[in-house]
Amino acid sequence: MRRAAFSAAVLSLIAMPAFAADVTGTWLTPTDDGVVEIAACGASVCGRLITSDDIKANPALTDSKNADAALRSRPLKGLMMLQGFTGSGGNWTGGKIYNPDDGKTYSATLTLEGDSTLKVRGCVIVPFCETQTWKRAK
Repeated sequence: MRRAAFSAAVLSLIAMPAFAADVTGTWLTPTDDGVVEIAACGASVCGRLITSDDIKANPALTDSKNADAALRSRPLKGLMMLQGFTGSGGNWTGGKIYNPDDGKTYSATLTLEGDSTLKVRGCVIVPFCETQTWKRAK
């Protein structure tokens, strides 16, 4: 009886993922003390800029570097930065990331490494990519 219970416990641990593989939540970026909130957006996930050093200094800051002049007056606070990511199991692809520092949008992937580390990789065109490590806010 004990052997069966032990075997069942081991099998259940093997079947469980090592971490939640949930990309949603609040993330701290490595630049400008940025905070991005990632949430479900229909069948995909998206992310909004909640705050940064620049927004703290000037809450009325706008998207002044946007390539589209018609969008330059929109506020940075609450700006949709990530959109269109689909996936599961810790890998999210097919999305775009907007960089308000240069006003450009890049193709991107999101990869969870454990429950509290997110690798955000943006590419102009592969292999011209940059990866940032974001930490889950506690």
